[in-house]
Amino acid sequence: MNGSNSAKVNLAAKRTPVQLVENRVCFAGPHSELSIYDTYEQAYKVSLKADTLLYCGMITGAKVMHTQDHNSVPFLPHESFILAPNEEVLIDFPEAQLNKPTTCLTIAIEQEKIAQICDRMNDIMQQSLPQHLPIDPNHHLHTIHTQATQQVLDRLASNFVRDDPDRDLLVDFGVSELITRILRHHGRETLLQFAQSSPDANGITQVIYWIEQHLAQPLDTLKLAKMACMSRSRFYQSFKQQLGCTPLEYQHQRRMSRAYQLLQKNHSVTQVSYDLGYQSLSHFSRRFHQHFGLSPRQVAQAKLN
Repeated sequence: MNGSNSAKVNLAAKRTPVQLVENRVCFAGPHSELSIYDTYEQAYKVSLKADTLLYCGMITGAKVMHTQDHNSVPFLPHESFILAPNEEVLIDFPEAQLNKPTTCLTIAIEQEKIAQICDRMNDIMQQSLPQHLPIDPNHHLHTIHTQATQQVLDRLASNFVRDDPDRDLLVDFGVSELITRILRHHGRETLLQFAQSSPDANGITQVIYWIEQHLAQPLDTLKLAKMACMSRSRFYQSFKQQLGCTPLEYQHQRRMSRAYQLLQKNHSVTQVSYDLGYQSLSHFSRRFHQHFGLSPRQVAQAKLN
């Protein structure tokens, strides 16, 4: 039996239900702890809280999250929910059944580990990340995660449960990658919000604002460089340092995020495709599936019962 199959058998044995609501199996790692929760019956206002940053990812089923600032937030597969230390969330399980449990994973990450990644990213980025915990202690972060992040989670969960001499090293690599993705996403969202409120702050914010207002239009990099008052090469370098990707990649990410939101609001797949500048429905569907690991129709149909 190979390591992957052995890990699956080991995990399945440990997940034999002891309780019907939030049946927990946990695995300790360096600077982190993985927990897998299975809920087998409907339940409401179940408390979740930790003294470290808590990353939550849905596996199957759906939850409804109630935070201090937001009530009744649907939490579905392929979404991430990040809680700051000591922030409490109350959870409903409206779909949980004995033969169809609602399952999610959490990864508790020590602040020291997050601070280490922040310091390393500060050396890479011109715009410094905050030296404190990069999540507002009074607000959660709820976002859609990409197929690449889903693959990190799958690999990380497998490494946590396997019996391997390199387990701790692999877990530490995976946690570092997950933190990096969280920080990158948080930084982009913060920069986008700033660009929307102060588009003329600098050349990069002006470009970000323009892209957001014209998602359906093709990008002219020379035009964007002039807008930023930079040479083309300097613009590319500055944009990539600030956002971790090229302008074209950033536009694609924003298109996919907007498409996901519109599909959840019952917009038709065809209309979303054309509204975001895709001339071919099949091309849009292929890019969407590559990005999220789900088809547009799956997202449109995945409604909370």
